[in-house]
Amino acid sequence: MDKVGAIILAAGLSRRMEDRNKLLLPIGGVPMIRRVVETYLAAVDGEVCVVTGFEAARIEATISDLPVRLIRNAEYEKGQPFSVRSGLLEVPMAEHLLIGLGDQPELTAQDLRTLVEAHLATDLTKISIPFHNGIRGNPIVVPASMRTQLLEDKTNPGCGKFTRSNPKLAQNVLLPQGGFFTDIDTPAAYVAFQQIASKGA
Repeated sequence: MDKVGAIILAAGLSRRMEDRNKLLLPIGGVPMIRRVVETYLAAVDGEVCVVTGFEAARIEATISDLPVRLIRNAEYEKGQPFSVRSGLLEVPMAEHLLIGLGDQPELTAQDLRTLVEAHLATDLTKISIPFHNGIRGNPIVVPASMRTQLLEDKTNPGCGKFTRSNPKLAQNVLLPQGGFFTDIDTPAAYVAFQQIASKGA
């Protein structure tokens, strides 16, 4: 069994990005979702699954040559919890799962490895959540043993409600890296990210 696999959520409606699909916006010359997927592929030893929904064919076309498992969420309009559900139902078994977002291009493979290492050094029966300055981040690390529990709530499956309702089953991992707490939802956020990235180039 692989130690760490991943589920990347890429099914959202991208409503706040006006008329553009944020996951297809260029980051460093490649679509955002491709950049994120490549980051996860470089960080984990297990299979990387990408959950698509809105404009699935366009998203899938940008990563079709990468070694990932594509999972389509037919209920993507119901929101992120159902994308998590789709991923959990089909992801191959691994000891631990990173569950992350497709719109976090600031994350690096080293950021993800640091999170996994921190998780492996703590209570392996709990969900690990990046945390800094009172803010929860993404991705989270889920032990495989908790998959069934995360699927029990049929109306709000997944991790968000579960971790808040069961705080004893989750643990905060103190990590200062900005990539865990930065996602790109709006045109302004995209412009700001591009400006910061260009200064660092």
